[in-house]
Amino acid sequence: MTRAHKPVFAQLYTKTIADLIDKHGADSAVGRQYLYDPAEEERRGFEMVDPIGDDAHSPCKGIVHRHKNRVLLKLTASCAVNCRFCFRKELLSRPDETLKQDEIEQALDYIQSKPQISEVILTGGDPLVLSPRRLKPVMQRLFDNKNLRNIRIHTRTPVADPARIHGAMIDALFLSAPQMMPLYIVLHINHVDEITDEFAALCLTLRQKGAILMSQSVLLKGINDNVPALQALFEAFVGLGIKPYYLHHPDLVPGTDHFRITFEHGQALMKALHGRLSGFALPSYVLDIPGGFSKVPVNADYIQRKGDIYLITDPAGGVHEYPARIAGVAVKAA
Repeated sequence: MTRAHKPVFAQLYTKTIADLIDKHGADSAVGRQYLYDPAEEERRGFEMVDPIGDDAHSPCKGIVHRHKNRVLLKLTASCAVNCRFCFRKELLSRPDETLKQDEIEQALDYIQSKPQISEVILTGGDPLVLSPRRLKPVMQRLFDNKNLRNIRIHTRTPVADPARIHGAMIDALFLSAPQMMPLYIVLHINHVDEITDEFAALCLTLRQKGAILMSQSVLLKGINDNVPALQALFEAFVGLGIKPYYLHHPDLVPGTDHFRITFEHGQALMKALHGRLSGFALPSYVLDIPGGFSKVPVNADYIQRKGDIYLITDPAGGVHEYPARIAGVAVKAA
């Protein structure tokens, strides 16, 4: 199943994903997300090792504090799978970035020391690859923090390895008792073919426990950059009780130019979907401005074309250049 060429970024996928690749094929929308492609070795000058600027906003290991009222908590550099387009692929290649117990305590102490922080987003890697034994005390500290109003977990594990979210993990997430603080679980899925019966059953269990389920997807050339694929995906989300949340424009990750589309293509897709889906079924189409300048909607208020570049305006009014390129070829202005 793995290709003959040794990947620069190691291939990693679970039996669940392997079965889906066997079912749909190596060149399917599932296979292309996880299997090495020689195009990954084609690097562009505008690509970045840290495309969304995590490092510039990290006051201590494991914390990204980009916005005053919320932080990212990156507990682990591991994930159940390696997505070929991953914007933290450099992190996933560095096991030393997984937090030791004293580093977890330091990160939690930092959160506790900042009363303005009302939201914590557990990310990584993937926080749900940790053992329930390690995750449960983290959740307890967060639920006990009186400054927090909600907790968010961003994860691919329920899709890639649903069996991992078993009784002990459920207890670790919900502490075996109702909590007043909302727990949002944001599920990363890019194509309807990734949805299995096991995943659907897990969604029901999480909802019954009180979790609020949302989705995040990446808009990827050759995988979901067409109206039927996106419509099927978002309709499936709604049917499972998942609110479509974010549709990400792909980040400037090294070796991912073959996954990128133009902003105009993405905007046209969203316009077409507005005529086919209810508002509740539509996610926000967004861009993380390279360098850590926040996330913005991909619309004319924030993104404008100027010749062979886009001008991106961040929420503070700063203007940033962004390459108007796709698959290594400059795109002419209309």
